[in-house]
Amino acid sequence: MSEIVGFVGMSHAPFATMTPPESVDEPGGAFMADAARVARAVANLAPDVIIAIGPDHFHGNFYDVMPPFVLGVESAQGFGDFGTYEGSVPVAKDLAWAIHAALTAADFDIALSYDLTLDHGVVQGWQMITPDKPIPIVPLVVNTAAPPLPSLQRSANLGAVLGSALRAWKGPERILILASGGLSHWLPSNDPRELPEERREPLIHGRADTKAFAAVREPRVRAMGGNPDARVNSEWDEWFLKQLAGGDAQPIIDLGNDGLEEHAGNGGQELRTWLIGQAAAVVPFVWTSYEAVPEWITGMGIGTSFEVE
Repeated sequence: MSEIVGFVGMSHAPFATMTPPESVDEPGGAFMADAARVARAVANLAPDVIIAIGPDHFHGNFYDVMPPFVLGVESAQGFGDFGTYEGSVPVAKDLAWAIHAALTAADFDIALSYDLTLDHGVVQGWQMITPDKPIPIVPLVVNTAAPPLPSLQRSANLGAVLGSALRAWKGPERILILASGGLSHWLPSNDPRELPEERREPLIHGRADTKAFAAVREPRVRAMGGNPDARVNSEWDEWFLKQLAGGDAQPIIDLGNDGLEEHAGNGGQELRTWLIGQAAAVVPFVWTSYEAVPEWITGMGIGTSFEVE
């Protein structure tokens, strides 16, 4: 029988792989040091498969067709953005299809991908916690950019069904759940309704040549780095982490999309990945690290549901 051996919730940021800190005293250093600690704990847990929940940043999904949830069921490809892994990512196919069956039975209309493109929103966390062994994953990509944003309650409900499906799985797998989403951060809008044509058009039609689109977009993101005035909301991040650690996500859910954005920025919409993961794991959550890193344009945090040495 399968067993959920743990849950890791962690932030991601392009600059963690582009320009990693050289010491713990540099911006991002404390976060990266704790990520290494978590990786050692994951190695000790020896999971057979990782359920990897994260967003996409217009490398796999675009507004020609934008689903709220996409499940990878056969193969996946790391896009390689911002210095993250590029190439084939192993997918646990049988478990992926079992998850699809459970979610469908619970009236979740989940988009499927037989060859899912994964950017740093999924791949970076996978790399960080399994640096020495490419453990197979079941990837679940959640739209967090602009409508169709799944509601926070819907996301938590999906997580609960996901957890039940994992516990009912007849395989022998030791399963680890990984949720990757930034904590609070404010970014330029990616909502096509709000953008001038030169920015709107590639968000809709970028699928035609994703490499060319990324080549134009990524320098703009790189230029945002090193900004000491980049806004994060550390007090709210701490409140969010404490709510999960206390096992009470309902006040977070009650904020709704607008309330979440007010407190955590449009980038904070990624936090629905943590809600999904925590609802699936249903185990005590330990807040292991937090660092406000405006130079990386995000509040960086890690939380786990297993003992970190």
